[in-house]
Amino acid sequence: MSETSATDTVTSDQLAHDILLGFANYRAEFAAITAMAQTHFENADWPEVQAGGADRLAAHQQHMATVLNSFKDVEEPNWPEIKAAYVALIDNSEDAELAETFLNSVHREFTDDGLVDPEQMFLNRSSARMVPPTEPIYRTYLPMDGVVPMVKEILSNYSFGLAWHNLDADVGNILRSLAEARKEITTAEDLCVDIVRCPFFRNKGAYLVGRITAREHSWPLALPILRTQDGRLYVDTLICDEDELSVMFSFTRSYFMVDVKHPSALVGFLQELLPNKKRSELYASIGLHKHGKTEFYRGFLDHLDVSDDEFIIAPGIKGMVMAVFTLPSYETVFKVIKDRFAPQKNISHAEVKAKYHVVKTHDRAGRMADTQEFENFRFPKDRFSKGLLDELLEVCPSALQVLPDTVIIKHLYTERRMTPLNMYIADCSDDDLVNALDEYGNAIQQLAAANIFPGDLLLKNFGVTRHGRVVFYDYDEISYMTDMSFRAIPEPRTPEEEMSSEPWYSIGANDVFPEEFRKFLFGRRHIKEIFSKMHGNLFDPTFWQGIQRDIQDGIFPDLFPYRRKKRFIRQHPEL
Repeated sequence: MSETSATDTVTSDQLAHDILLGFANYRAEFAAITAMAQTHFENADWPEVQAGGADRLAAHQQHMATVLNSFKDVEEPNWPEIKAAYVALIDNSEDAELAETFLNSVHREFTDDGLVDPEQMFLNRSSARMVPPTEPIYRTYLPMDGVVPMVKEILSNYSFGLAWHNLDADVGNILRSLAEARKEITTAEDLCVDIVRCPFFRNKGAYLVGRITAREHSWPLALPILRTQDGRLYVDTLICDEDELSVMFSFTRSYFMVDVKHPSALVGFLQELLPNKKRSELYASIGLHKHGKTEFYRGFLDHLDVSDDEFIIAPGIKGMVMAVFTLPSYETVFKVIKDRFAPQKNISHAEVKAKYHVVKTHDRAGRMADTQEFENFRFPKDRFSKGLLDELLEVCPSALQVLPDTVIIKHLYTERRMTPLNMYIADCSDDDLVNALDEYGNAIQQLAAANIFPGDLLLKNFGVTRHGRVVFYDYDEISYMTDMSFRAIPEPRTPEEEMSSEPWYSIGANDVFPEEFRKFLFGRRHIKEIFSKMHGNLFDPTFWQGIQRDIQDGIFPDLFPYRRKKRFIRQHPEL
């Protein structure tokens, strides 16, 4: 069709300009919200930190909806022509990869998630369009006058307009910790430190991220910076290990606020520090979750090209709400809402989707897995095991379209694959069992402090990451803590009530009786005893009521993306 056949007035060039304008407005709002993170940190305005994260997530959809108004009178846009005009507009821009994703989103929305067509959309990476930064993404520091002045210079460059509590103590802590952690560094000769120019903000902390190089060795580096109650700064710990930095950038954490104009350059640098992290995860970690979806899909297609294993039903106890499958060679699970739920699941499909949206926008506290939501996701049919396809056709047929060569799933979520906690503790060593149970209790408590009650606390709904952290991943029963009523079980008033197999007391829809957790969470007595010694407070309703009071009083929890024993806080008894 010709460029003007869709309408007499709107051309493909104009539509391309409209898409670009929508993208520019989105990026401007994204940058404005991100830039406010430093002010919120300086002012200890923690509610605004959380609100900014939710607002930034919503911005992409809002600006895309505005663009779609330009298409309201266009019945059949010439997408190849629009794409060609758009390419000319975004060539040599600093965030062309994000601009591509924005057009993809507009296309998917307009076509009701129709066929993914590389002639109409940006299916493959095209980083050649991006203009490189005029300067490195990081600043380089050398110990020209010694390591102490170098570290002081690093910290002084990121003072955020606040005074340091004790800069000399922080420098001493950093250098002592570095000497303990990296005994390979025996001299300041050839020592070099690179720190990303823009600090990373999340929750109640600011983070300096970079790397340290000594001769042929190089390690990632992160310095978490916190505020005292009276508004002075201190360094909380030193991170110079890939695994520890990986946890900081975990898929279980809220997205960082980092004010960067060249996101591809930043992600490239982060991938040098964290080579085991996928690009999709790193883009998501800095708040660019839509482009994270794009990168995930591209990486998924790349993996299909170099693998030949079959999709199978995910190991573990089958869920009552979701059908879950995986590709053994790929660290992802795919979750599809079943057509019908078990009778005890009093919830609708819309409510399940709403629960997953809550997880996306809420502080995940390092204890809930991030998800990506897809419509009309296409799989090669010959890669599905017969058992899996039969299972999906049985439990969620309305979500499937089976073609001769393709299986299309109309709506699904992707999530990082973990080992279900019930399977993990069945085979692990005694020491790992103790650690896993402690992590399980910590996960529940930290979610509660972040105003999330998981609902179903069974072990099968939690997973163990490769770092040994326990993470919640089954969201169909989550609620806000402040919506729940935690009660003690009333004492029976008569012998008949005491002997009754049914509750003799009224139970409201949001009532929770923590004393009952002890009965149904653990099947083996010794596991129950171990857990009770570590986290017995979870069986006491007053514990949960206390957390509710903290939330209502506006007390925000300290959520450290590293082990508490790593903190320098012992050096600051007055904090």
